[in-house]
Amino acid sequence: MPPPFILGISAYYHDSAAALVAGGDIVAAAQLERFSRRKHDERFPHEAVDYCLREAGIEPSDLAAVVFYDKPIIKFTRVLESFLTVAPAGWRTFPQVLPGWLSEKLDLRGTLRHELPGLSPSCELLFTEHHEAHAASAFYPSPFDEAAILTVDGVGEWATTVIAHGRGSDLALHRELRFPHSLGLLYSAFTIYCGFRVNSGEYKLMGLAPYGEPRYADLIRQHLIDVRDDGSFRLNLDYFDFLRETRTTNDRFHALFGGPPRRPEEPLLERHCDLARSIQVVTEEIMLRLARQARDLTGSRRLCLAGGVALNCVANGRILAERIFDEVWIQPAAGDAGGSLGAALRAWHGHFARDRKAAPASKAPRRDAMQGALLGPEFSDREIQRILDARGARYERLDDDALLDRTVQLLQAEKVVAWFQGRMEFGPRALGNRSILGDPRSPRMQSVMNLKVKFRESFRPFAPAVLREQTREYFDLPVESPYMLLVAPVRPELRQPPPPGLGGLDRLRHPHSPLPAITHVDYTARVQTVGPDDNPRFHALLRRFAAATGCPVLINTSFNVRGEPIVCTPEDAYRCFVHTHIDFLVVGNFVLERVVQPAQALPPKPEFAPD
Repeated sequence: MPPPFILGISAYYHDSAAALVAGGDIVAAAQLERFSRRKHDERFPHEAVDYCLREAGIEPSDLAAVVFYDKPIIKFTRVLESFLTVAPAGWRTFPQVLPGWLSEKLDLRGTLRHELPGLSPSCELLFTEHHEAHAASAFYPSPFDEAAILTVDGVGEWATTVIAHGRGSDLALHRELRFPHSLGLLYSAFTIYCGFRVNSGEYKLMGLAPYGEPRYADLIRQHLIDVRDDGSFRLNLDYFDFLRETRTTNDRFHALFGGPPRRPEEPLLERHCDLARSIQVVTEEIMLRLARQARDLTGSRRLCLAGGVALNCVANGRILAERIFDEVWIQPAAGDAGGSLGAALRAWHGHFARDRKAAPASKAPRRDAMQGALLGPEFSDREIQRILDARGARYERLDDDALLDRTVQLLQAEKVVAWFQGRMEFGPRALGNRSILGDPRSPRMQSVMNLKVKFRESFRPFAPAVLREQTREYFDLPVESPYMLLVAPVRPELRQPPPPGLGGLDRLRHPHSPLPAITHVDYTARVQTVGPDDNPRFHALLRRFAAATGCPVLINTSFNVRGEPIVCTPEDAYRCFVHTHIDFLVVGNFVLERVVQPAQALPPKPEFAPD
């Protein structure tokens, strides 16, 4: 009898997604935004569901269960109680929130049946708690058969932080912190205050932090948050308005930090750099304390991480560097999108009562079950050629060896190359299948790619992809980092200090290592290690580049522009390519040069909201 198919769904808040599991094996997973082209799309993920079913070759009637990543009744109770607590202060926001609850959110069983026509009457409709889904997404695909689990985000139903313990198929909750006391909301408050958008600007805040000094860290500790030795904490709600208004911070917060929030169009000042560094330092301190508490409560020497705060790769790197655990594994889709996968896996291991496929303790650790996070759609060369021909595009088709050689030649010539191959990545990182690549040795490449290709702030660093077998020649990173979720120092002998007196954003002009395009001003990099088992074609390209240049590292940034989701289809790739300053597009086995594309081939330029 074939294993049951279980569909996991996350929707209605942000980063909606679908994931399909069969017998505990991950078949497919994708975010709605990649299909809808609306970043962080929160609507029901119809296109993602359709893709997952197509990938498995099944119909909705073949599903044994559909699992939602939240328990809506509990969440609605929290929303209602929060408004009643501050009533009548919340009267402006409550009418904006209530209609969604009175429509699709509260009667989710009816909503799921409505949104997924064709479900069998025997298909079970199940619900996990939000942080239970995060914990399941962290533990079940991990290489561990036993581990501590730490999930940290803005808020689920009530929980904002959870420490759990995974063993085989079992997940045991040890401790939770509850709304409104949230590290994710605190970090987002500073994101907004510094002029960035919540749910996407947190990466910018983290990238800005090394340009500043932690001058406001004591103010944060003294006035905003009370942190205990065990990592538990309480926010001082006198400085926040998220219970009362649509805004997060209030006038008291603004006075504490020297003025009103920065508007997005205003210049970044030294003060903003210092604020970013300060909240990053405090966040790392709390994450370290929580990690130690997770070790003490569970007795485990392994840690699994998920939740939006687990995408703070600087904090992840600190946990690893402090050696609190022997091994750390982070879910690559750590945010709400990954909740769809966690919900499906939790239903398999819990509700369907099947044993997890775990490696015996006596054997070497198995690789994780995420398949390199390459869980999205792929396109054959025939499909790609049909799309290019329909556009009237000009291209060259090469065999595999010639394609790799040509791409290396372009990168050596300091060309910016868009690289579209195989299955799309699940999660926020491009890992070598929907990527823009460049030569990290070029001193001009960071500014070129930021300003002329990505159309984003010049201070934002780029990540290196490095051959796994040569990682330690360049980075102090003793473990693999296949999902670009760990920040590690560049080796000391490669660091090039700036001249005295060069500070703040002026340090951008100085090359901090022989690989200036991927070395941040604090001599760190967000590293992706690439092995032949993770991504064979991308690994082959890195090997070919290393053979030609002696450098086993490439810039790897996501194939999109500011405000746009990562590209999904060859059509998306071509549109992004021709409307930027990307020099070449390598899509499947086809190579395209931008400047020779005929005018009639150009698709309309997409419009995206600033991020």
